[in-house]
Amino acid sequence: MANDYLFTSESVSEGHPDKVCDRISDEVVDLFLNADPGARVACETLTTTNRIVLAGEVRGPSHLMDGDGVDKDMIEKLARAAVKDIGYEQDGFHHETAEVEIYLHAQSKDIAQGVDAAGNKDEGAGDQGLMFGFACRETDVLMPAPIHFSHRILKELADTRHADAKSGLGPDSKSQVTLVYENGVPVRAASVVVSTQHDEHMEQEDIREVVRAHVEKVLPAGWMPPEDEFYVNPTGRFVIGGPDGDAGLTGRKIIVDTYGGAAPHGGGAFSGKDPTKVDRSAAYAARYVAKNVVAAGLADRCIIQVAYAIGVSKPLSLYVNTEGTGKVGEDKLVKAISEVMDLSPRGIREKLDLARGIYAPSAAYGHFGRTPTDEGHFSWERTDLAEDLKAALT
Repeated sequence: MANDYLFTSESVSEGHPDKVCDRISDEVVDLFLNADPGARVACETLTTTNRIVLAGEVRGPSHLMDGDGVDKDMIEKLARAAVKDIGYEQDGFHHETAEVEIYLHAQSKDIAQGVDAAGNKDEGAGDQGLMFGFACRETDVLMPAPIHFSHRILKELADTRHADAKSGLGPDSKSQVTLVYENGVPVRAASVVVSTQHDEHMEQEDIREVVRAHVEKVLPAGWMPPEDEFYVNPTGRFVIGGPDGDAGLTGRKIIVDTYGGAAPHGGGAFSGKDPTKVDRSAAYAARYVAKNVVAAGLADRCIIQVAYAIGVSKPLSLYVNTEGTGKVGEDKLVKAISEVMDLSPRGIREKLDLARGIYAPSAAYGHFGRTPTDEGHFSWERTDLAEDLKAALT
């Protein structure tokens, strides 16, 4: 790995068309899990001009959506409420007037029999696949700095928009941060790009100054890029945005959701999936393990990979790479992790308490590097495994 380089990551706001879809899909997951912790959900959402379409498979209270328990009216109200909370009250996309279509049906019995525990068979993975987790010391939340700052810039803009109806800012926005690394450490921003939807009356220079204040707040002192490398709404106008400007789909921002390209990604999206889907739960577990390895002082950087087969409870493989920063051998870390963390789907779900409605807040501004809450959100960001890992190595 080179010592001196530039590295770039991007983020998108809660009002980005794809993120609107992620939010709605995760609201459906939460709805079902709050009604039944054993519910199964695989919900995909499409948004376009004043239209919301949900499709997928569910099992739980009224899995046939026949009006008993969770029904289509509840889901439609939930989707509209999510769009309202994000802030869409525009002619081309409005929480009251958008057409909502729901095509959720029962989960395949073939999939269900592989996942369900029965007799001596433990709960199996909901699909095959490989998942990655990552942690590093570039920020206090043990995340890569470019994605961390990209998320925070947009969250600051969103907080301002929600707090001030006259801010002139719209829900749809994107950021991109390029950092200069010297001797493998980020030292300043080479460039920052922010595009934000805005009211018709706002001038380009006004938007630039609004954005500048938030970027300066987020970046460490002295890290602002040169003025000619600070790009705000480079096209000059961003009035039409959200699903009215571009169609959105669940799961299209997987690199934004994870590490901004600083670490591998297994390919599976998170949003819209209950915790039997290892695309989601095992990626959370891999982040949890990697973060605790770094938090324990066992490495400065840590990549974890796990792999699964559908219907099989035990992971097929566990890989650890500390990128030359490990304080102990990676073979010893694999052994210690296996001792202190059950990486079966059931083990992950129980350790991180994932079988409840905690997912909607993760739909925007990243699934990782967030603050765990007393209500169980972002439990995979805890560092309570660090001491167990150290003990297993003694």
